[in-house]
Amino acid sequence: MTARPQPTTARPQDLPTKAELARLRVTFVKDERLAYLGHLDLISTIERCVRRSRLPFSVGNGFARRMRIQFTQALPVGASSACECYDVRLNERVDADESLERLHAATPAALRPTGAAYVDGRLPALEAWLDRSAWEVELPGAPFGPDELAAAVDALAGAGELTYRRGEKLKRVDLARALVSAHVTGEGGIVRLSLDARSGPGGALRPRALLDAALERAGLAAPASVRVRRTGQWHESDDGRLVEPLGTARATGRAPLS
Repeated sequence: MTARPQPTTARPQDLPTKAELARLRVTFVKDERLAYLGHLDLISTIERCVRRSRLPFSVGNGFARRMRIQFTQALPVGASSACECYDVRLNERVDADESLERLHAATPAALRPTGAAYVDGRLPALEAWLDRSAWEVELPGAPFGPDELAAAVDALAGAGELTYRRGEKLKRVDLARALVSAHVTGEGGIVRLSLDARSGPGGALRPRALLDAALERAGLAAPASVRVRRTGQWHESDDGRLVEPLGTARATGRAPLS
């Protein structure tokens, strides 16, 4: 019986730890038809793009030998985004601009990378580190006006808790913590709800769940069309500053929608 080949001939104690590997952070969009790509399919698609780019990515030392890559919190299926991120560990540093060029050439336009930079390898996992987000919800032809929706969202926020069912599980979100701000506008027959949200151990706020609960509570009819887009993601530091995914900090305040 032939012996199974080992993933590496190096001794475990001689291999670099994950924190010692170069950690390349890439920002990208999720648009058009690919907004309907589920999170697991997104992961496998991005992994194929990284392979096509021929960047020297690192793989884990376990049996599965998976690419060392991490993503932000999963988007709801159908939601688009201007600000998705992933971290990929590289066995050697490649200039960030060159890495971006390679990834751009290897990635479909609807998932195009928009920036790349090296970050501290000891930072927490990306999904946990990015704990602030901004969203836009567009409601074309909504059967209610912006003032009615604003009142409905304010009433729900005043209740302090959002409860909704996701699959078989009942989810509860503390709105006093998770909902930083909400603003409603209307123009050209489109009602827009802009949200600034905070995530944490208790989970993340889902804009569609918030909208549905607010409408039901106020007795307003559901719109025929809902478009959800994540427009910004940040880390909220201990002093309240919002830190951009690629490392630039800025002052506190309501996160602007980009």
